[in-house]
Amino acid sequence: MPDPISWAFAWPYYLAALAFGYLLGSIPFGLIFTRMAGLGDIRKIGSGNIGTTNVLRTGRKSLAAATLLGDGLKGTAAVLIVGQLYGQEMALIAGLGAFLGHLFPVWLKFKGGKGFATYLGVLLGLYWPMFLLAAAIWIAMAFLFRYSSLSALTACLATPILLYFAFHQFQLAEMFVLLGVLLWAKHHENIGRLLRGRESRIGSTSKPAPDAVSAPDGQDR
Repeated sequence: MPDPISWAFAWPYYLAALAFGYLLGSIPFGLIFTRMAGLGDIRKIGSGNIGTTNVLRTGRKSLAAATLLGDGLKGTAAVLIVGQLYGQEMALIAGLGAFLGHLFPVWLKFKGGKGFATYLGVLLGLYWPMFLLAAAIWIAMAFLFRYSSLSALTACLATPILLYFAFHQFQLAEMFVLLGVLLWAKHHENIGRLLRGRESRIGSTSKPAPDAVSAPDGQDR
């Protein structure tokens, strides 16, 4: 059991680290960059998501790259700033806050991105060797199958396993299990489309294919 007196002094710092990370993570770079480029609201394009993959559907690769960088580095910044000031444990809390901020930004009625870029950014700030492996897994899966969602899901599944068994980073592994569960939950629609063979591939400018609904006359509508 934690010392009640120590916890009474420590919890405001944990809360501050979480809030700081959340505020950084909630910056919707995809929405900001596309509006600055005169493309309107990215939430009305493609899948309606504010992340890199949907920004890429605008055909503006530079905007997609900027979104990827922004969404990733906000997680890295939260971890490094708080870690430098208060240590590794607080950095973990800030990383969690940044991830939650991206997934559930208060400015967008808690409807944010899918989280993989920020996931990688947090991982970069906390343990860069695993970041390199996770990025390599994503690249390999994307090259083989051309599905961004499948690549992200696979990398997130592998990350805590490798952190635990290969790097013996037990505390980090526990945290990335939590982040992975949240990320998989946010990808539930993608998982359904993958299982039905209707997920959009990387580079597609179209919206993910809807499920076919059989009409009474037997024709799809």
